[in-house]
Amino acid sequence: MTVIAIRAPGGPDVLVPEKRPLPILGSSEILVRVRAAGVNRPDVLQRRGLYPPPPGAPDIPGLEIAGEVAAAGPDAHRFGVGDAVTALVPGGGYGEYCKVHETNALPLPRGFSMVEAAAVPETFFTVWPNLFERGRLSAGETVLIHGGSSGIGTTAIQLAKAFGARVLVTAGSDEKCAACLNLGADIAINYRNEDFVAKVKEATGGAGANVVLDIVGGDYVDRNYDAAAEDGYIIQVGLQQGPPKNLSLHKLMVKRLTHTGSTLRPRPVTFKASVASALHEKVWPLLEERKVVPAIDSTFPLTRAGEAHARMEASEHVGKIVLTVE
Repeated sequence: MTVIAIRAPGGPDVLVPEKRPLPILGSSEILVRVRAAGVNRPDVLQRRGLYPPPPGAPDIPGLEIAGEVAAAGPDAHRFGVGDAVTALVPGGGYGEYCKVHETNALPLPRGFSMVEAAAVPETFFTVWPNLFERGRLSAGETVLIHGGSSGIGTTAIQLAKAFGARVLVTAGSDEKCAACLNLGADIAINYRNEDFVAKVKEATGGAGANVVLDIVGGDYVDRNYDAAAEDGYIIQVGLQQGPPKNLSLHKLMVKRLTHTGSTLRPRPVTFKASVASALHEKVWPLLEERKVVPAIDSTFPLTRAGEAHARMEASEHVGKIVLTVE
């Protein structure tokens, strides 16, 4: 099969097509003929040499796929050969075939294209447990979502609105703010010329946001404490600006805040299976009714993965970038 390998740590040009043998299946794994694969920030970090695959994962990048089941291990009975699935994988998505534990795969949402389906797993598996389980977001509460036009952001906006929350977002241009409003955000804050803390306070009558979902880190962390409501939750799912240099834990104590976070890729198959089950129950009906649909920014053929990475690193995209596999 053809895969996209990382020739050496570096820029987008180090992504090169390469021939590899088909993956060897474990007893509860399925082999998927990949039709589309999502592109995510962890792929970029892996390409740069900053995010090595977890033990046992392939060195091929790619964390989410959609396609048809081509083969199954002896104890894999959830799907039959030819079934259309989308799946979260620990690596290997940038290839013509990819293996996945059957519990980390889900049926293609009815009416979805392969491109749309490939844009679901990574962000939905991230947003659901963090926003609704760790952050305990409830109907009627206010959530502040940083990076509203990112894959995480566009997913979080739609899910938060679907479950009755009021949504405030930050984004880096007026165009991106408009895109977030079109997805359902109530207020979009251009962080380049507006103070998000002041805007959140203004929008909430001084109370602050009940939940903050942050992919940025850096100096945003201390400002999140200012923007959060008393007894609020700050959920850290990224550190694009690195760790905070200045942090007032006094604010956390006085406001009784909970600052938590998580990573997804290293988590065990069993955890991801529990998230898959919750998504199938709670979110799949919304997808099939098209009340929630992943925002697709652009698509690139698999062999042009480097161009897809360049677009992501330019930070001009709104929503998901997807590779198509012929």
